Amino acid sequence: MSIVIRDVRERELDSILALNNNAGSAILPLDAARVRHFHDTADYFRVAERDGNLAGFLIGYGSGSAHDSSNFAWFREHYPSFFYIDRIVVSSRRRGGGVGRAFYADAQSFAELRYPQLACEVFLDHGADQALLFHGSFGFKEVGQHKMDEAEVRASMLMKELCSYEWVRATYGDALPDQPWTRARTLPALPQASA
Repeated sequence: MSIVIRDVRERELDSILALNNNAGSAILPLDAARVRHFHDTADYFRVAERDGNLAGFLIGYGSGSAHDSSNFAWFREHYPSFFYIDRIVVSSRRRGGGVGRAFYADAQSFAELRYPQLACEVFLDHGADQALLFHGSFGFKEVGQHKMDEAEVRASMLMKELCSYEWVRATYGDALPDQPWTRARTLPALPQASA
């Protein structure tokens, strides 16, 4: 019953959409175009498999990306460099089984090579105690709150310092060793406009 974290496959986007939209009020709904947008632009888009079945997904963006989330924009207004977890969804059958912890460990491993801080938010209007406790156990601290006008939701803005970042930067600069686990996600080629 091991958990496997790996890059999303294009053929899984419909399953990602269904998983997201069955997650309940703690996550904003998506449509197929938005899932495709995430697939084509996210710096980090990984899924978890447990027993060969899709158990969840996590999507993230570096602070230099052109991500269009209002929560991402809030962090950009307040912090110069961070890795932002846009959303994490774990199937209801797999909650409490370590999938969320495996995702956060993997996302932190990706982020700490590139950014000094890890950012995310928890919606406060939908019974957030469990999510806040989960994030607090990972060292996140509230750095503010933000009202998402487009969704009429209030979010607790959370940030975590990544203590390995300074050592990685001092030791490797922009030349990380070429290892599978250090490589950035290869984004799909965008279609070229015809002349």
